[in-house]
Amino acid sequence: MIEYLDPDASVGVEETPYELSLTMSEGEPVHIGLLANGFPDSVEFLDELGVALQKLRPGIAVHAFNKGNATVPANEQLLGEIGGECVGVIAAYGH
Repeated sequence: MIEYLDPDASVGVEETPYELSLTMSEGEPVHIGLLANGFPDSVEFLDELGVALQKLRPGIAVHAFNKGNATVPANEQLLGEIGGECVGVIAAYGH
């Protein structure tokens, strides 16, 4: 007899609904940052994500950022650039 086991563990933390949102107005671009962490392929992955976002929502303008080193936090200068240009940011890991 074969027994199948479900590898999912029970969740130990109560789920909290994600309440952040962004309203997009017609004709006004929404600036979204794409932050690569420096791992191999993180830039390429975010490039493709940016293309997909722009196809899904033509009013999105993407701005690419790369912190260059996955072992350190983003520095204040980079965070300032992102905050100055973008209303939101998507960070991604590559490998």
